[in-house]
Amino acid sequence: MIADPIRLAVVGLGAMGTRMLTAALAHPDFTVVAGVDVAPRTLDVPVVTNLDDVLSDVDAVYVSTPPASHAELTTKAFQAGKAVFCEKPLAVDLAEARTMAEAAQGRPNAVNFALSDMVATVEIERRLPELGTLRGVEIRLQFPRWPRAFQAEATWLSRSEQGGFVREVLSHFVYLTDRMLGPLTVESVSSDFPEPGAAEVAARGVLRGSGVPVHVSAFSGLAGPEIYEWTAWGTERSLRLDQWALLSTSDGGAWEPVPLEQTGSDYSRLTLFAQAVRGERPRDLADFASGLRVAEVIEAFLRQTA
Repeated sequence: MIADPIRLAVVGLGAMGTRMLTAALAHPDFTVVAGVDVAPRTLDVPVVTNLDDVLSDVDAVYVSTPPASHAELTTKAFQAGKAVFCEKPLAVDLAEARTMAEAAQGRPNAVNFALSDMVATVEIERRLPELGTLRGVEIRLQFPRWPRAFQAEATWLSRSEQGGFVREVLSHFVYLTDRMLGPLTVESVSSDFPEPGAAEVAARGVLRGSGVPVHVSAFSGLAGPEIYEWTAWGTERSLRLDQWALLSTSDGGAWEPVPLEQTGSDYSRLTLFAQAVRGERPRDLADFASGLRVAEVIEAFLRQTA
């Protein structure tokens, strides 16, 4: 039986974990039973160092540890009959990602892609038929500093083993593209690494979905603004998503803003996850199956020796 509110454990209390814990504490659908982290700390909820200590007391688990540990934690939770909400990327090892997706079948599961429930995402989906023939999609990312300031303490993000902006940020936009075009194939991709073991400083590639080319260009450690840009180029109209939530359109002239009253959030994705835990299938919540498709594309950028 699922409790009401849903009893939740938050595993991994870094920047994303504490953010989701804060959202869950304010959410009427959830009771946060505990935080789980290898480093003891004082929060508004009990904090333990091992998921096993609280697994029998919860209905659902949110996993926000570095990605190499996702497989062990999510598989353990699924085997215990718990629902799982996992941070992206699903895993850095594709064999583990496939095992995770198999374990998730028939169980409530979700991956925290920020663009899954953005109002801009839903609006792009609605407007795609207006674009005419879709000639291409462009993804452009730029980071003056990596890791970004709010993630500075997560030193693993600066290393190629688990981190880098390809896994941490490009994965969101690959999810969006997969959602709009269907499963993506990899035509040619590559990344540049400044030294062995360091995260990439450049990534470029061509993907394809439903016959549409997808061009990726991403850089870090350069003089310039932080850029998050996704553009769908059509013969009649084009759409641009900028800085995650700002949508604009063009019919051949200047970009015109598309008014949007709200956006998605950790809180709104928790609402969708609660629906999934209770047996619904919310369309704007990413699942492990889509997480696996994204991981297969993302890891293709990083298969060279780093």
